[in-house]
Amino acid sequence: MNTTNPEKTVSLGKEPPKMPGALPILGHMLRFGKNPFQYMMTLRNTLGEIGEFRMFHQKMVLMTGPEANEAFFRAADVQLDQSQAYKIMTPIFGKGVVFDAPPHKKDQQLKMLMPVLRDKPMRGYAQVIVKEVEQMVADWGDSGEIDILEFMKELTIYTSSHCLLGDEFRYELNEEFAKIYHDLEKGVNPLAFVFPYLPLPVFRRRDRARVRLQELVTGIIAKRAQKAEKSEDAFQLLIEAKYDDGSHLSAHEITGMLIGTIFAGHHTTAGTAAWTLLELARRPEQLNLVLKELDTHFGVDGEVTFQSLREIPALENTIKEVLRLHPPLIFLIRKVMKDFHFKGYTIKAGKYVCASPRVSHRIAEVFPDPEKFDPDRYSEARQEDAKPFSWIAFGGGKHKCTGNAFAMLQLKAIFSILLRRYTFELIDDKDNYQDDFTQMVVQPVSPCRVRYKKRMEIKEAVAELEKESGQEVAQQVSGLHIKIDRELCQGHATCMAEAPELFKVDDAGNVTVLQENPSQDLLTKAQQAEKYCPTKAISIELK
Repeated sequence: MNTTNPEKTVSLGKEPPKMPGALPILGHMLRFGKNPFQYMMTLRNTLGEIGEFRMFHQKMVLMTGPEANEAFFRAADVQLDQSQAYKIMTPIFGKGVVFDAPPHKKDQQLKMLMPVLRDKPMRGYAQVIVKEVEQMVADWGDSGEIDILEFMKELTIYTSSHCLLGDEFRYELNEEFAKIYHDLEKGVNPLAFVFPYLPLPVFRRRDRARVRLQELVTGIIAKRAQKAEKSEDAFQLLIEAKYDDGSHLSAHEITGMLIGTIFAGHHTTAGTAAWTLLELARRPEQLNLVLKELDTHFGVDGEVTFQSLREIPALENTIKEVLRLHPPLIFLIRKVMKDFHFKGYTIKAGKYVCASPRVSHRIAEVFPDPEKFDPDRYSEARQEDAKPFSWIAFGGGKHKCTGNAFAMLQLKAIFSILLRRYTFELIDDKDNYQDDFTQMVVQPVSPCRVRYKKRMEIKEAVAELEKESGQEVAQQVSGLHIKIDRELCQGHATCMAEAPELFKVDDAGNVTVLQENPSQDLLTKAQQAEKYCPTKAISIELK
């Protein structure tokens, strides 16, 4: 745990152990750049849960494992600053936007986006995503071959832009927006961590794309101002949003925040979607298990809804296991603003601290037989992800990805249609499908070819899935107590939707527990609120 006392100015403890083999000027950059994951695994195996390496002149400290992750994610911004570490995004989001904004302003900007990720609008996204999937496969025919990664990139940019940005980006600016987004995405380059403004072609295209997008955003703002009927998407929210002092966002700020919104909704999801299908195609037994669940749950023409997508644990656990083995982000970074103490070690101010989902997810003491693809890890019987800060595919703490619930909804909606319409098989040898570590966001190596064939019959299930009766929990419970971890809560308001008798969330995202010790007849609702909280900020204690 982090034992830091912010008032102390004297450093305590020893410095983290250092990786040998640093080169002059370059440090460990060559070995790290070749395969960041393998390098960080070697670091953990050599030095343990904390160790230092160097990228050019920057000193980096890698912390892995549940305890190290908790110290990392729970640290205050005044000590471990997320904004300082992600200056790589400033040319993309823009000066003064999100990571480049002062803390009080950044917090206000992020809160402006929260309403589109709350429970009520989320309930309408499933139908939008289903419509996009159906359109994408409408001309597939009975069989064929596709690059599944390219397909998922195109599909998820449509679903994300349609749900979050509105009709203009989805329909009017379709091709141009896709090109702009591609150029911005390519600007997230490892070199930008150290030299974000080098006069390289990739950075020049990034900057031109940012300028062009702001021109388009300015035009749409003007058009929307002439319409009497207002949209309900993130774009309109940002147009109408105000800072605490009453001022509106500028077109520059709206552009940056729209980019941030689409990055959160698309940037990591396409690779996860591709890997989900690849891992299922590699494992017919798991694919059959998921198909049986989907066929039983939805039948031939069952409607895919927000609620129905909550009731497919085999698919959800498959996606969670994909995210354990193939987390899109190799590491998360913070800059040390004040000396940071962990288990007798002191990390000096000025260094950078990293957490690595990919490394932490392969610790055998947390996830036994860690290289094995095993979705049953997340079953009620095993719950290998129950230890706090062990499964960190979406990060953790107050900076946990606010779009994590949308990402899971999107992935489950895609596969609830795709897998019921077609069967898939790998074209190349299964060992040819590997992670591409040359990109900042890890995805399968291209080309990523699969063969599809239309399912001529969707067998209707002969028996329904066993439903939880709740009787075991209800046995002899004499009382319950509700606790909220305020550091984790982001104000999604899912709890209020599940149990309005127990929770109230105001417009600013502040949660009030209406009954901390409710009666037993509200147990099921309380447990639903706990289960579906995107940040796991709620805990229910049974007496």
